[in-house]
Amino acid sequence: MDKDAFKFSYKIASKENLSLNVYNTGYQHCEPGYTWGPAARDHYLFHLVTEGRGRLTVPEGEFPIGPGCLFLIRPGEIVTYAADEAEPWFYWWVGFNGAEAHRLVQSTPFSGGGRIWYPEDGEKIRRRLLDIYDARGGTPAHEARMLGRLYLFLGELMEQAPARRDTTARQYADKAAGFISRNFSHDITIADVADFIGISESHLYRVFSAELGIAPAQFLIRCRINEAAAMLRSTAMSVGEVAASCGFRDPLYFSRVFRRIQGVPPREYARAVRENGGNGRSGERQDGREGV
Repeated sequence: MDKDAFKFSYKIASKENLSLNVYNTGYQHCEPGYTWGPAARDHYLFHLVTEGRGRLTVPEGEFPIGPGCLFLIRPGEIVTYAADEAEPWFYWWVGFNGAEAHRLVQSTPFSGGGRIWYPEDGEKIRRRLLDIYDARGGTPAHEARMLGRLYLFLGELMEQAPARRDTTARQYADKAAGFISRNFSHDITIADVADFIGISESHLYRVFSAELGIAPAQFLIRCRINEAAAMLRSTAMSVGEVAASCGFRDPLYFSRVFRRIQGVPPREYARAVRENGGNGRSGERQDGREGV
């Protein structure tokens, strides 16, 4: 390993299906020619290059990357990125995902499939990434701080982005998402959401899926399961009480959906959280070549 190369990273070992969730964060001075891929991520991953050079290979082609460039990898894409042999790059990164991730990314300069961007004030963005890394840790308090600083990072991208002209479809999708987020604990249906917006269910499905990357029914379920997981972590309520509080009329159906999304039944999830002192996650500091 090159004596000048180093890496500091923090990874969340257990990835929950929250509305937004930090998966990993860190910074690295790569070895000459250091390469990741070809492979796919299961989350959004931003890199900010502050020194050196490299290349990014994505489905639409290859991009040379230099200092000051912010580039994005999206979930499920086969990508490769590699440091230059003569001037290996130094980059900072954050990985995240969740039901809100697509909508938030669409409000940044990377909307519409954008891949690379040279921000006007890269130092502000670097500081936001460092803030996320500095908030790392395995407790709920660390998790909240990391998430809050992720929002600040995305807000910085939105603030520096060129002005976006909202379309009618986008307005419908945002209005529907807001209605669901405020009312998911009640006995609402997608027909109720469509009535609130004033469009048909089929039209709502088309615009919501296109703009936010998830069907409205799935978004509603995610909101309910996210809230249920939070209640199981922070209260002593029974599974039936949690189900009713999150808009599920049938506790058995709730348990099936919870298991499908979270990977374990709600009772097992609650037990695991208690055994881990209220924290179902773990993370680690890593130095070396593996990882991001």
